Amino acid sequence: MSGLNPQQREAIHYLDGPLLVLAGAGSGKTRVITQKIAYLVQDCGFQPRNIAAITFTNKAAKEMQERIGKLLSKPQAGDLQISTFHSLGVRILREEAKALGYKPRFSIFDSADCAGIIGEAAKTVDKGTLRHLQSIISNWKNGLITPEAALKLAKDDHQTLAAHAYLTYEATLKAYQAVDFDDLIGLPVVLFQKHPEIADKWQNRLRYLLVDEYQDTNACQYQLLKLLTGVRAQFTAVGDDDQAIYGWRGADIDNLKKLPAEFPSLKVIKLEQNYRSTVRILKAANNVIANNEKLFDKKLWSDLGHGEQIAVTACRDNDAEAESVVMKLQAHRFQHRSKFKDYAILYRSNHQARGFEEYLRDHRIPYLLSGGKSFFDKPEIKDITAYLRLLTNEDDDPAFIRAATTPKRGIGAATLQVLGTYAGERHVSLFQAAFEEGFAHRVQSRQLEPLLEFCNFINRLQHRAGTEPAQQVLPDLLKAIDYETFLYDHEEERTAQTRWGNVCEFANWLNKKGEEQGKTLIELTQSIALINMLDKQNDEDYDAVQLSTLHAAKGLEYKHVFLVGVEEGILPHRESIDPAKIEEERRLMYVGITRAQHTLNISYCERRKQMREFVPCEPSRFIEEMGKDDIRFSGGKDAAPPDKATGNARLDAMKAMLAGNKR
Repeated sequence: MSGLNPQQREAIHYLDGPLLVLAGAGSGKTRVITQKIAYLVQDCGFQPRNIAAITFTNKAAKEMQERIGKLLSKPQAGDLQISTFHSLGVRILREEAKALGYKPRFSIFDSADCAGIIGEAAKTVDKGTLRHLQSIISNWKNGLITPEAALKLAKDDHQTLAAHAYLTYEATLKAYQAVDFDDLIGLPVVLFQKHPEIADKWQNRLRYLLVDEYQDTNACQYQLLKLLTGVRAQFTAVGDDDQAIYGWRGADIDNLKKLPAEFPSLKVIKLEQNYRSTVRILKAANNVIANNEKLFDKKLWSDLGHGEQIAVTACRDNDAEAESVVMKLQAHRFQHRSKFKDYAILYRSNHQARGFEEYLRDHRIPYLLSGGKSFFDKPEIKDITAYLRLLTNEDDDPAFIRAATTPKRGIGAATLQVLGTYAGERHVSLFQAAFEEGFAHRVQSRQLEPLLEFCNFINRLQHRAGTEPAQQVLPDLLKAIDYETFLYDHEEERTAQTRWGNVCEFANWLNKKGEEQGKTLIELTQSIALINMLDKQNDEDYDAVQLSTLHAAKGLEYKHVFLVGVEEGILPHRESIDPAKIEEERRLMYVGITRAQHTLNISYCERRKQMREFVPCEPSRFIEEMGKDDIRFSGGKDAAPPDKATGNARLDAMKAMLAGNKR
């Protein structure tokens, strides 16, 4: 407990009822959660298996698990339930599947599988329309609105289309014995509401709950928490209303407002000491966020010294901005002998990254792009995963279609169409339909043979996948389907090489996980849908500049931050100018500022190239809200004449360093 401040200590020791810890940016919240878990186990007699800590990302769960591993013994740490909301949902559903009419081996469909079903239901293949429909349906699910209720609530043609698609989509998922990501939280809520005895069982099992990033919970997650904590209400919620930036994704800041009303005995503890940033950076952040209406009043402070002034630079256009940022970054790194990974370039929207990427590549500066394509989204990985999903649940129709046709094995589209129609009439899966006498009468024997051969192959492998170690079954699967030959037959050599390399990496990773955890291929497959990236993609030892959206940067910190494109129409976003949304944009600016530890550079363009013409730009209102005391403005109309002495001193320092390097 040494090195903790009084508020952190109080939060750790408080057990007299529900607790809300308002943890400002960089105030050591993860430490409070992990120390509290250790305190519950070591001093209060809680069994580790009766404690659950819930996070929003796998990365946060992993970090928490590592930290707690240093405080408790290995068996104790292993018994804790530290996971994302979705992983906890899977655990509940696997165990209680029967009560909801599912098999324990139900499939978890990813976004692409779901889009396919929604597209069929809405009779559209337009990607923009599909994304919009998926988003509407997802928000309904997270708000615990049923398809029937959605039909009544629909306000326009688009919502009516979405509601009808939602109805078909839900029925199709159930028929496939499958769930989507939203169901992993929605279904446990339905389960606990319909079966109080099951809710009671889980309340007794999870006797203390700790929730990280509480401000990001949606209506569904809030209900799940209430149902899990029950009348005892033994929980610690850790959050920050100033960092609520996921409203567009269904997160509801009202969950914070509701807590004191719904839990009258709620204790609130504020963590205001920041261990990350200098005084100047925090002052600017406090000034900006003071313009928002406050749920709970708090002000961050730091004893890490005044620090350097914040630099605000007006750039001629987006090319000049990218060039200026990369030059400044290089000069600073050279002068201070820092590492590339000490620097981050943060922006509001993904499309802003392109210009910076070009300049970084031109100067041979290594960079990592966060929010890039997940390893599991690569087509070759999805091909292999389709086989694994089918071994886990033969009723998984999208997996069946993909596996049966990749690589090609003589099963044509016409055969699958007849099979689909027959399966629909009989209300059975494609796999089951293939073996039925009724279907055999509808196709010729040359169509039936390759189909039955495929199904029998899956049957044989399924038995092995459930009993033998993964590292014995997977190589046999890859060999049997001859995937490597398929790639080299269909791609140019270099592409085939890369894609086969990805498959081998995936197979090695699964084999390694299987050995480490003693799991079969089927057990491993059930967790794949919940893993965002391969372990090595999160390797923090890679020395590279980080490029990231502000949303993806939340929870992270960097020694030196370049916050770019801080203009009206970008930050705040042009679609978020109305009063209800502007507060969330301001919180996004606050998150951006508070990522910086030592230096903060903010830039905006006076004009921005869009298509082939230049559009004039205005600096963001948030720049003015930061105040002027601790800020150095340069470039553009407000440019101060260049300070010759500082420039010369910097030049001399670089020359001296170069001379030193030569020696």
